[in-house]
Amino acid sequence: MPISLEELARHVQGTVVGGTAGLSISGAATLETAGPADITLIDATDKLHLLAKSRACAVIVPQGSGPLNRPTVEVADVHAAFAAVIIRLRPPRTAARIGVSPRAVVDPTARIGADTDIHALAVIGADVEIGPGATIHSGAQIMAGCRIGAGTVIFPNAVLYHSTQVGARCVIHAGAVLGAYGFGYKVVDGGYCLSAQLGWVEIGDDVEIGAGTTIDRGTYGATSIGNGTKLDNLVMIAHNCRLGLHNMICSQVGVAGSTTTGDWVVMAGQVGVRDHVHIGDKAILGARSGVSNDVPPGITVLGEPAIELRDRKLQLATMSKLPEMRKDIKQLNARVHAIEQTQSSGGRGIEAA
Repeated sequence: MPISLEELARHVQGTVVGGTAGLSISGAATLETAGPADITLIDATDKLHLLAKSRACAVIVPQGSGPLNRPTVEVADVHAAFAAVIIRLRPPRTAARIGVSPRAVVDPTARIGADTDIHALAVIGADVEIGPGATIHSGAQIMAGCRIGAGTVIFPNAVLYHSTQVGARCVIHAGAVLGAYGFGYKVVDGGYCLSAQLGWVEIGDDVEIGAGTTIDRGTYGATSIGNGTKLDNLVMIAHNCRLGLHNMICSQVGVAGSTTTGDWVVMAGQVGVRDHVHIGDKAILGARSGVSNDVPPGITVLGEPAIELRDRKLQLATMSKLPEMRKDIKQLNARVHAIEQTQSSGGRGIEAA
């Protein structure tokens, strides 16, 4: 149902600026996609000029933006307010608690906490412990000896190999695999023999693991992910790695075995990190960096091989000038050759005289 702009403003504790008589809002959308009955958002005053290209009938803006060419709602936090508006206009789907589905496969030795939902076709192995309020969606495989904390959500077709430990309030998205064998081999009798796979995976509290992400089990101990760390889709964390608190690991990152990180580390998309290195606290690895050495705390690195951002920018600036430098060198070579020819001719003339 449409909602008046004034009501939405009250809902987000904002201030209406501009005429609003009879204005009702039916939807919320971004600047590019908003229609004439939608409200949109602009999150910075230096972007207000972009509103001219939008068909939205109203816009949520930062405080102090002033009157624009259509009604606005000024708020302290634009994104929080816009999210609240979307939830008001498009309430999220909620499902009633279902308990343990009769079509789930739950080993009789498993211990299931109160208010836990286990959906149809999920498989819960022997000696598994699931904390209260957890949700295990259809097709998830929780193998023997796993521990899952309170309030954790495991989405369809995720797989937890045996003895995987997951903390409280985690989110494990569809198709993630935790605890698969590490990629470690030795040559025996002319062939490859898999190394020991006697460890496990240990996930802290408030961790999110993206769809299709894989975290390999340790050789003898834990591969661990610290509290608050967020892993995007399609991330690969190899055996024996130990990630610190509140790391942010973007899509298609690959971290080789026995690498460790400090706290608040950021790895942008497609970063590759070799084995047995350490990434210091608050270090940032730029997109597509190839990291082959330890990275000190608090610096930003970029490139392959990854070096400090300032040095990489100097290299890139120099590389951009290479065509011009090549042309200059050719001209200098021609001038040097001409001078040598002149000197050579002059020398022969003196000898003849």
